[in-house]
Amino acid sequence: MNKLSSITTVCLLSIGLLAGCSSSKTESTATVAPTSSEVTPVSTSKVKKDITLTYIASQDWVKDGEMKLAKKFEAETGIHIDYQIIPADQYTNILKTKLNAQEAPDIFGGQSGKSDIVTQYNVEKNAVDLSGEEWVKREDPLSIEQASVNGKVYALTVWDNTGSWIINYNKQIFQKLGLSIPKTYSEFKSISQKIKDSGITPIYEPISDGWHHVLWFPEIGPRFEEVTPGLTDRLNTNKAKFADDPTMLLALTQLQEMNKLGFFGTNAFSDTFADTEKNMASGKFAMTLNNPSEPANIEKAYPEMKADNFGFFVMPLADNQILNVNPAAPSKFIYSGSQHIAEAKQYFAFLAKQENLQAFLDSEPKFSTLNFPNLKDKFTPEQKKFFETYKKAGTVFQTSINYLNAQWMDIGKELQAMLGSTSTPADVLKSIDKKRESIAKAAKDPAW
Repeated sequence: MNKLSSITTVCLLSIGLLAGCSSSKTESTATVAPTSSEVTPVSTSKVKKDITLTYIASQDWVKDGEMKLAKKFEAETGIHIDYQIIPADQYTNILKTKLNAQEAPDIFGGQSGKSDIVTQYNVEKNAVDLSGEEWVKREDPLSIEQASVNGKVYALTVWDNTGSWIINYNKQIFQKLGLSIPKTYSEFKSISQKIKDSGITPIYEPISDGWHHVLWFPEIGPRFEEVTPGLTDRLNTNKAKFADDPTMLLALTQLQEMNKLGFFGTNAFSDTFADTEKNMASGKFAMTLNNPSEPANIEKAYPEMKADNFGFFVMPLADNQILNVNPAAPSKFIYSGSQHIAEAKQYFAFLAKQENLQAFLDSEPKFSTLNFPNLKDKFTPEQKKFFETYKKAGTVFQTSINYLNAQWMDIGKELQAMLGSTSTPADVLKSIDKKRESIAKAAKDPAW
């Protein structure tokens, strides 16, 4: 991915190097920045400012389209954006360390989510209240809800709000083998076995990144809720446990079985998410778990493999047939201790301009729309067919269940052990409960 020459790619080997991540700041010629509780209007001044805003983010959270807009923003204002991109498996710990040391950059990236932005980032202390910004009135209310605490908005989210993680399948392979879209796990298992018997690996699952394989579990949270109505509320009030839910146990048992049967191939533990397009374009894999916009990304990288060669269906673990929706997404926060709060707000306002949102959407192959109104979407006939097929939708568990998303990478390690048969599905669920309890108590949740 092409990046601005000014980007610093941070690969930290130890927390002791954290001080090196903090870039020096050029003092603004503007007046002293207000506190995080004050609302600062966006400057309309045409005078350029020689200022650098440092922005720290996890891998894959900053798209090429935003970087192009940053160049435009700098040309118009003189305000330079210095992106510091950190590997996903290191990002949360590094950001927390910086926040705790009160050495965070001007802008920091973080996953939105009503409970996560409190437990992970303590936004009421560490982030600026953005409630008075103009774009708040236009952003999707579901996105705003996931970036808010006690009625105050703390982040700008610019993301594809239809980016559900679903099965992308090669229609040519399915047609050649006479396969139909499965509606149950039994049917899914049957078609996967037929694909494997034909010499094609059924599913491209990049486990090595540590995060992707986790999606198979919390993303089908709406199915868990459907089987046991009220489960979400009981989990959030500490009246139910993951380890006691038979549908969760069933889903993880099926996921483990898929790997044992060889549906992920022989290299899943070393396969990487970055190689998804290459491997799906090769025809050596029939399916992968990705967003509805992934086929366009495959075609862009490998023009011989057309996007319309791929179709979609939801993950059928535990016989799920509900579309998984996640209104939370990678978001941008302004650090309350920044010396350039006004300029950071100016950058947010710039990104949220209608013409810039459209330019960002047009340039990002993985997105078909954004969480702002009146934009020209890029839905293909196949995507429209998919959304018409799965009209029943529900919110994924990492967003609807407190203290779950915060342990995503830990769950990834637990699932790796389970897929490697050194632990069991029951062990994974018990571990999730234990970590939820620890996080809840640290947050002084009265339910715990």
